[in-house]
Amino acid sequence: MAIIIALIPALAWGSIGLISGKLGGNAYQQTLGMTFGALIFGIGTYLFTQPVLDTKVWVLGILSGLFWSVGQSQQFQAMKYIGVSLTVPMSTGMQLVANTLAGALLFAEWKTGKMVILGLLALVFLIAGAILTSRKEKTGEPGIVNFSGGLRALIISTVGYAGYTIIVKAGALGASAVVLPQAIGMVIGALLFSIGHQAFAKATGKNVITGLVWGLGNVFMLVSMAQVGLAISYSLSQMGIVISTFGSIFLLGERKTQKEMVWITCGSVLIIAGGVVLGLMK
Repeated sequence: MAIIIALIPALAWGSIGLISGKLGGNAYQQTLGMTFGALIFGIGTYLFTQPVLDTKVWVLGILSGLFWSVGQSQQFQAMKYIGVSLTVPMSTGMQLVANTLAGALLFAEWKTGKMVILGLLALVFLIAGAILTSRKEKTGEPGIVNFSGGLRALIISTVGYAGYTIIVKAGALGASAVVLPQAIGMVIGALLFSIGHQAFAKATGKNVITGLVWGLGNVFMLVSMAQVGLAISYSLSQMGIVISTFGSIFLLGERKTQKEMVWITCGSVLIIAGGVVLGLMK
């Protein structure tokens, strides 16, 4: 049952890039609209569950939300630079490596020799998968708009996403309690990043839907984190890569050559294999 709960975020988060891509807007409008949706979801969760919110939950929850806003805004920025089908697999691989290492090194979730071996094997799969999905064939046609900019955005995004989960895990914050403070931190961060970028537009309102979908995945990910640990829960939550990567190609019309499709397919399979291996560790 715990593994099933951990897979629900994969469905929700795997759809975010596609939903935001269809709804439109620049990276700042998408991020801000998404945080408004997450705030609505957070308020609803608070009213429904009535958790106790002490000073620790407020401070760490808002801080976690600020880190998330860095991660999400930079991921949307990377999508503008290099496309959804390339951004999501690379971002997924980088996030999985960061959170897996955090779970193993900071929280000692690898307790036996078998877990260490499986964990290292999973990391090899994840890194190889990220490398494969980022390969581009030289065709002579106009390529990626700004790969260096996309890579820089992805590195910053990974730091933000890692901070968002590590803070919750380190503070042992309850899923229902942290959702509202976290959403407030997300909104604050998105507002700060959006200054001077015309963030308030029609597309911002549309992307509230994206935030509601994200909020659903977030609650189940936090619940799963308490049950099976950071490394495993976050890894399984990222298996939505199949939805986002191939959906962006077939639904958003991102063009790929035949060789690139093979590389993306193999890379996605390796990333999924890495997630499955981490799931077997529990």
